[in-house]
Amino acid sequence: MIPAHVKYLIIGAGIHGLSTAYHLASALKAKGRGGGEDVLVVDKGGIASGASGIACGVIRNNYYQPAMRELMAECVELWESDAEAFHYHAIGYMQISPESMRADVAQIAAEQQAIGYDSELIEGAEACRKYMRAIFADWRAEGITSILHEKRGGYANNRASLYGLAQKAEGAGVRILSGTEVLGLVSGGNSDAITAVETDKGRISVDQVIAAAGPWVPSIWRMLELPERIDVKDTKGDVHADVPMWVYWCLQEGTLGVEPGFGMADDGNMPPVIHVDTDVPLRSDVDGRTLVEDLWGIYYKPDFNFGGIQGGAAPYLVKTPAESVAVDPYGPDSPEFTVDDRFAETWCSALAFCQKRYEGQIGKWRKEPSGGIGAFTADSFPVFDRFRDNCYVIADSNHGYKMIAVGKLVAEEILVAPSALLQPFRFSRFAEGKLHPVSNSPFPWS
Repeated sequence: MIPAHVKYLIIGAGIHGLSTAYHLASALKAKGRGGGEDVLVVDKGGIASGASGIACGVIRNNYYQPAMRELMAECVELWESDAEAFHYHAIGYMQISPESMRADVAQIAAEQQAIGYDSELIEGAEACRKYMRAIFADWRAEGITSILHEKRGGYANNRASLYGLAQKAEGAGVRILSGTEVLGLVSGGNSDAITAVETDKGRISVDQVIAAAGPWVPSIWRMLELPERIDVKDTKGDVHADVPMWVYWCLQEGTLGVEPGFGMADDGNMPPVIHVDTDVPLRSDVDGRTLVEDLWGIYYKPDFNFGGIQGGAAPYLVKTPAESVAVDPYGPDSPEFTVDDRFAETWCSALAFCQKRYEGQIGKWRKEPSGGIGAFTADSFPVFDRFRDNCYVIADSNHGYKMIAVGKLVAEEILVAPSALLQPFRFSRFAEGKLHPVSNSPFPWS
């Protein structure tokens, strides 16, 4: 049975929805203003049924944008606060880069130090080679002149971490209602405030709505009658008219089905998560032909949760307009947005480019559906903002899973005051020209 009324209704049982629910319930109780019984999470699938449930789970602070870096430091701290419940593995993270990215990486390192985030910068081709071969004797990646080794960060087991977070939320009295699809947002009275949420199980009157719908956020955007196309002022003051607010990118990930121990460091321990970008042409590990000539990148890690070496590469832009993209069925169930044999060859060849042990291993690629799509904003960075008086939108622009603290900060904004960490991610930045700086990375989210 759905309730007739709830004070706080959260759309989405992924990382943001569950984090917001837990922290909102905890804060309400602490302030003597109610508790979890006032918070309802609805999801048309269930816990971890969306993007958070298929995430590779990497937790990092490697961002060129100061606002993202400060926000991620807060998120890493929250992952560390209960590593057992969140199934978090603090093994560190390495950004390994070519000369074209060296200045960016050095700036990130300096600013990480300024905020007290533990990392080490290694510069120069020979120094980088020596550093990596102290971890992997078979390291052989070329074109590398900088390494940023974040001593914090690592990865978490995707679905297990979400169930751990859900357990915390339910322990605080939150109700999670699976199999309940939001069909519309109802407004009335003398304001634009949302008075009720229409679901396929019936109408629920509400005081506040928090939309944390991940890849489905453009549909919530349309329910709020917000613009599909916007004008964007860049940092030079030039206005770009009629820019799509939303575009989809297809995420490319998969697993090499060797034993996870195959990827361990030479000392027998888990290595950091490895992210390599380079402009050295990538050649096929199958027949030697050139696969990629421009700047490219991959990330990978041994992962017992996935049962092999898991990782991915830069996504590709979905050219179909966002309003026409078929988000459902999502992830591995999609007939359209999953990785293909070309990706498998490219990614496995990239592994072999980095380490000799992966040479000739492509036959162990897991031929199973993998991948998903992410809804990216006009500048590829999140929007965290309030709309229609009482509707808060968490639009993570696919930076999502690692950003576990966003829910905590949103709960504080709803109950207390605006958050300085979330302020740079308001929708108004597009009109005001307060965009985030762009790095030289081949990834749209760095």
